[in-house]
Amino acid sequence: MVSRLLALLLLVVASPLHAAEVAGVKFEDRVKAGSADLVLNGAGLRKRAFFQVYAMGLYLAEKKSAAADAIGLAGPKRIDIRMLRDVDAATFTEALSDGIRANHDEAAAKAFEPRVAQLGAIMNEVKEAKKGMAIALELQPGAGTVVSIDGRPRGQPIAGDDFGRALLRIWLGEKPVQDDLKRALLGQPQ
Repeated sequence: MVSRLLALLLLVVASPLHAAEVAGVKFEDRVKAGSADLVLNGAGLRKRAFFQVYAMGLYLAEKKSAAADAIGLAGPKRIDIRMLRDVDAATFTEALSDGIRANHDEAAAKAFEPRVAQLGAIMNEVKEAKKGMAIALELQPGAGTVVSIDGRPRGQPIAGDDFGRALLRIWLGEKPVQDDLKRALLGQPQ
């Protein structure tokens, strides 16, 4: 009896914790960003018309339920995107660009264009964001945004803490790409 209880306890302790599951995608409770430990702030589903496009998790140093607090929080942040359908690189990049333009004035959006193009070049290397692909955008203060695809860093970090905040505003800004996804990423009731 004691050995069964001990075996069960070891199984529970050894199993990874999944804080959330969205459309069959499991998001870990904690991840590393460089040397920093981040916690899952929230996870949600990006839909377009009737299609499920991607599941997404937002990781921060500490949980925040207000968008401004999440965007302004000091330290690294991580956006994990798991593709639920195939999307070509140009469409994926254009959607990110549209989200940045929607949440910034014209001058600011124009200033981000070279860095959006850098992100687009990274995505063009893989040609397509395929179903099942894991895309991570790791925002490292002072170092830029590191893009990883299926766990492998791609290209050079995209410079500027302002660009990292601009990316976050796609989903958390005043005009988010999807209101219920914003609420989910902030851990708010749906």
